[in-house]
Amino acid sequence: MRPFSYLCGMKVIDTHAHLYSQHFTQDLPEVIKRAREVLAAVMLPNIDRESIPEMHRLAAMAPDFFFPMMGLHPSHVQAGFEAELEMMEGWLEGDEVTYFGIGETGIDLYWDKTTLDIQRRSLQVHIDWAKAYDLPIILHARNAIDEVADLIEHNLDDRLRGIFHCFDGSPAQAARIAGFGSFKLGIGGIATYRKDVQAMVRDLDPGLIVLETDSPYLPPEPRRKDKPRRNESSYTRYVAEAVARLKDMTYEEVAALTNANAREIFRLS
Repeated sequence: MRPFSYLCGMKVIDTHAHLYSQHFTQDLPEVIKRAREVLAAVMLPNIDRESIPEMHRLAAMAPDFFFPMMGLHPSHVQAGFEAELEMMEGWLEGDEVTYFGIGETGIDLYWDKTTLDIQRRSLQVHIDWAKAYDLPIILHARNAIDEVADLIEHNLDDRLRGIFHCFDGSPAQAARIAGFGSFKLGIGGIATYRKDVQAMVRDLDPGLIVLETDSPYLPPEPRRKDKPRRNESSYTRYVAEAVARLKDMTYEEVAALTNANAREIFRLS
């Protein structure tokens, strides 16, 4: 691998970042400047109704660089979630904002297993949106890869495509998702330090990989000890470097391949 090739102009795509988060309130212009130095685009998944205005504001600042999505994060699915989804679909149906994906949605069994039923119901609505609006679905599956994959498989047809975000599953789970034929795996900061994820990435078909940060969460090595501890989109370069090492590829090869994978899923020109 040729290190730090991003300095030579080979830019990558961060397919998952929450740069509209309050974690960036104090220095957002600097964060954006650093991101533009190493990235071609940043995809912005939504979280809940409260995050929509800031996400829209950020996307409007640089529509050639920030690409918003619409959805309800599974950890924010609560009783009465249907009203929140109805409001979100109003945005999808309107022409005020162009969206590039559905999500972040999925199932999270790390924080709360008691809401599994309504998380499944919310995910089903998002799957229906992805098909209806011809948009990729961005899937959160923390401690729930099999549960999410089951619902995707049940709904699978040629209208459904997307990304299993922050993928940390087994080789068998990766192979199952690869068999769907229209889904990619989001590889992020954990691939820089978790040995099980590194082993999985080594054997992964490069055609399945897209890069992400999940900013402001899950900073990669060597930024995990930063104070305050915060991830940002420019750190996608560390993920790209890790993938290059694990796959015995150059940084440029990883950038070109993962950019093509991301553009295919999001249908970016």
